[in-house]
Amino acid sequence: MDLAFLKKSRTAHLCFAMTFFSSGLIVNFIQAIFYIGLRPFNKVLYRKINYYLCYTLYCQLVFVAEWWANVKLLLYIDKKDFETYYGKEHGYCIMNHCYEVDWLMGWMACEKMPVLGNCKAYAKKVIQYMPILGWCWKFSEFVFLERSYEKDKEIINKQIKELADHPDPMWLLLFPEGTRFTEKKHQISIEFAQKNNLPQLKHHLLPRTKGFIASLPSMRGRNMAIYDTMILFKDGDPVAPTMTNLLFGKQVTAHLYIKRLPLDEVPETESDQEEYLRQLFVVKDKMKDSFIKTGDFFKTSGVTRVDPWIPQRRIWPIANQVFWLISILVPLVYYLTKMLVSGRIIYFSIGITLILTFYMLLKRTIAMSETKYGSSYGARPDAEDHIKTN
Repeated sequence: MDLAFLKKSRTAHLCFAMTFFSSGLIVNFIQAIFYIGLRPFNKVLYRKINYYLCYTLYCQLVFVAEWWANVKLLLYIDKKDFETYYGKEHGYCIMNHCYEVDWLMGWMACEKMPVLGNCKAYAKKVIQYMPILGWCWKFSEFVFLERSYEKDKEIINKQIKELADHPDPMWLLLFPEGTRFTEKKHQISIEFAQKNNLPQLKHHLLPRTKGFIASLPSMRGRNMAIYDTMILFKDGDPVAPTMTNLLFGKQVTAHLYIKRLPLDEVPETESDQEEYLRQLFVVKDKMKDSFIKTGDFFKTSGVTRVDPWIPQRRIWPIANQVFWLISILVPLVYYLTKMLVSGRIIYFSIGITLILTFYMLLKRTIAMSETKYGSSYGARPDAEDHIKTN
């Protein structure tokens, strides 16, 4: 069968959905057992087991990007730093948030380090009640917030202390902009910056500082560094960086810049910490402006040049996908086929209902990632008072 035709096939996409959602429920069930039966008695062992449970789920999405869509990932990372630090310490990742798949490009990089199974993030509290990824994140000690600073400050302090004691390196992701970039939110951000005499960014939203500041005290004195991260795609590329295009097997080229910043470099006072974070975004803005105008992060930004390199693809994402396809898809398709050809209306109806359920889950999940369905967060002039939750 022609591979290009297969990638465009809705049937193939449905097979991915059936595999991902079914395996996700299995992973959630196993996590729940260990969370209740093992974590209270041996947290270290629980976390080591949970790493692989998260990895096997996240890796299916990495497979879609890396092996199915053949995403070209260019890493602008100092190779000496990469070999010395990356994947060997806790990382506090500060990232811009402009695209539907920026998080997935980050997961691709983390899979190479490898810390994919220990990727954490700040998330809205309601997400923990969503099956598959929401439940997975709940069992993985994500930082769930309510967007009430007084409540969230204590949650952050407690949760980061817990995560910093993780037995293996983990990365905690923060999107300080608070939401994906849109022109409407950008205009509100500019107005807020003008009113408060703050930097006016051309290509980013002004970062919210309180979540960053609340996190710092619990990170001090631990094996942790800040990883300043920038992900960009060229505007002139023929394929837009969306989940839909990746699912159709369309290749995109991602440019991922990461610079390690020792935590000791972050100032001690809150006002200086606010300025520190804002200056990180001033530099990001210059880098994006340079990238848009010249196709190069460094030409006009003043940032020290780092030569890009392409990390070698590892076999584990494709091996993981084959395992789940055989374990889940083969028996599931077999029993669905039996239902559809059974000649009994009740079995036929159940089979059709299951297929439609998987299809709707797939459509809903893709829609949630689309920029046009993004949060309204940031569409208020007082948004600076809130902590980012993704």
